[in-house]
Amino acid sequence: MNEILNRYSPLALAFIGDAHYNLVVKKAAIEKEVKVNGMQNYAADYCSARRQARIAHYLLEQGIYTEEEAEIYKKGRNVKSHQAPKNTDILTYKASTGFEAVWGYWYLTGQQQRMEQIWNIIETIEE
Repeated sequence: MNEILNRYSPLALAFIGDAHYNLVVKKAAIEKEVKVNGMQNYAADYCSARRQARIAHYLLEQGIYTEEEAEIYKKGRNVKSHQAPKNTDILTYKASTGFEAVWGYWYLTGQQQRMEQIWNIIETIEE
């Protein structure tokens, strides 16, 4: 963990996590055979700050994050951002950033199975 955390800031982890998570969501839309006109809505829903914050809170509340992952989440959530959220409140935005930081960490450390495990959980979380 230290190598990745020393090399990448929490915002960099969130940046890469956001990109990869978006790809995972879009791939899921295709695999679920979401109609073409519904793909964007599917992706927008799963990639929204509100949904990502809900996912992060669920993973924390259910004890699904490891201690290490919870620490990365908190670092991502607590980092000062120079960008104000456009369509949500600051607490939701920060929780979403924390979730993206953990996802970026999984991606950069090659934890494909962990991402698949979490994705399977994400799909069961009621919105």
